[in-house]
Amino acid sequence: MKTVGIIPARLQSTRLPRKLLLNVTGKPLIQYVWETACECPEFHDVVIATDSEEIARVVHSFGGRAEMTGPHNSGTDRIAEVTRRCFSDADVIVNLQGDEPELDPQVVAALVREMRTSGCQMATVAAPITSPAVVRDPSCVKVVMDVNGRAMYFSRSPIPFSRDLAIEDHFREGEPSPWLLHVGLYAFRRDFLLKLTTMPPSPLEQLEKLEQLRALQSGASMAVAVVNHAAVGIDTPEDYAAFVARQRSQIRRAA
Repeated sequence: MKTVGIIPARLQSTRLPRKLLLNVTGKPLIQYVWETACECPEFHDVVIATDSEEIARVVHSFGGRAEMTGPHNSGTDRIAEVTRRCFSDADVIVNLQGDEPELDPQVVAALVREMRTSGCQMATVAAPITSPAVVRDPSCVKVVMDVNGRAMYFSRSPIPFSRDLAIEDHFREGEPSPWLLHVGLYAFRRDFLLKLTTMPPSPLEQLEKLEQLRALQSGASMAVAVVNHAAVGIDTPEDYAAFVARQRSQIRRAA
């Protein structure tokens, strides 16, 4: 099964401008994700899809492959353009987030395994939530699954809703968390990816502002690989400063 990893990369970012090219650590943020993807034996090829010539030049400078695209509203649309043009023989396309520099290759492996064994049209990743604050945070997307490990729904609200206990009570009792945090990592069967990106936004997608609901509302099946920990995305200057500090700490420990 030919599997391709594609990293959509746009230059502008509202909360952290030009974040994929930030290089306080000595290498641009996008390079970390590319290097992680290259460590994954599941991938037959790894490509960065961008509409920015500046990003493309940086990718070429560290030995990566960049494919130029037109302007798109979403990363899914961007990877679909590259898939259609460059990978007619691919079976599975994995969408990797360019702003998750600490992504674990084992998480990618778990996603690809789920895609290969589930028979679903899509697969994604989730991790247990260990903090009441994350459960309540609308920027942290929650997912609920059926008994077969398939996604039933995604929401910014705390789902499932705890009727009888406060959210904090679940964490005090030491029981496994009933909440799962959605990790924005996706695998698609090639034909479904191309079909999905021709569909109009669905009502639930527009309501929650969650693109994955378009697939669910269309009736698609989506497997969920549950992993122990989620990678930390870089969205704000504070996120990037914390990442830089972690990188420097690792260098000091290794010295």
